[in-house]
Amino acid sequence: MDLASNLGGKIDKSDVLTAVEKYEQYHVFHGGNEEERKANYTDMVNKYYDLATSFYEYGWGESFHFAHRWNGESLRESIKRHEHFLALQLGIKPGHKVLDVGCGIGGPLREIARFSNSSVTGINNNEYQITRGKELNRLAGVDKTCNFVKADFMKMPFPENSFDAVYAIEATCHAPDAYGCYKEIYRVLKPGQCFAAYEWCMTDAFDPDNAEHQKIKGEIEIGDGLPDIRLTTKCLEALKQAGFDVIWEKDLAKDSPVPWYLPLDKNHFSLSSFRLTAVGRFITKNMVKVLEYMRLAPQGSQRVSNFLEQAAEGLVDGGRREIFTPMYFFLARKPE
Repeated sequence: MDLASNLGGKIDKSDVLTAVEKYEQYHVFHGGNEEERKANYTDMVNKYYDLATSFYEYGWGESFHFAHRWNGESLRESIKRHEHFLALQLGIKPGHKVLDVGCGIGGPLREIARFSNSSVTGINNNEYQITRGKELNRLAGVDKTCNFVKADFMKMPFPENSFDAVYAIEATCHAPDAYGCYKEIYRVLKPGQCFAAYEWCMTDAFDPDNAEHQKIKGEIEIGDGLPDIRLTTKCLEALKQAGFDVIWEKDLAKDSPVPWYLPLDKNHFSLSSFRLTAVGRFITKNMVKVLEYMRLAPQGSQRVSNFLEQAAEGLVDGGRREIFTPMYFFLARKPE
């Protein structure tokens, strides 16, 4: 019932179906194109997260991301370790002022703040996610040290040299322009300090002339609110162009003992992450169908469930073929 009542975020329940139709029209499967998505990225991404956030929280919990995973490690454990690794790479210390770019509802923000005893600000342009995040901060007891700012991370409302560390977890992939995004992060980061991120990217194995590869890319874009998915090399170029010194970078998916896409794989079953499995998603899809029929969930809910399922299939196929990664990691420093 929480899933049904929160579906659509800040969109009026009577307008959810219209929002779904408009969102779908941005994407290639419905006649859209990359230029239109980039030009209207704010509207597209906001619609996506208004429509999808309740599904994300229902399935993933508070941290909406994948993780490098060891054998014997649960999904939840790997997600926390993935966040801790980022904090350690950045050298976050007690009292540091940290920025989370594209923070979602703040799961990583709260985990990193507690792990490092630092103050973390999350920037997010989606009103529903910020409202939800503030409530979760209050419940976690970090509302005095952590906060949210509603703004576009392409035009951040912070003075130059404001933060001791900046990170982004599977978020700056929503930016229409990697260079513009990284340049803005460079501006607000203090000299001598670091920016680290996990980026969603197409790998060198991606062939733009391969129709199946393009289909997989399109499924991920529509299912995850992306204007385009950049190559890892393009992210690296944009970082250097923005002025950063790259300390190290690596696709962490390459040496993950447990495939990052396993929770979504139809051949995998897990009780600990049951809602993400094929059986769990099938039950959720039919539950949403019933709730929509009974008018307990807004019209259009089932279509949201459908494009999220399309994303899951694209992610698994992209992972298996090693043409896509959700964890291209880099650590970069702003020169003194």
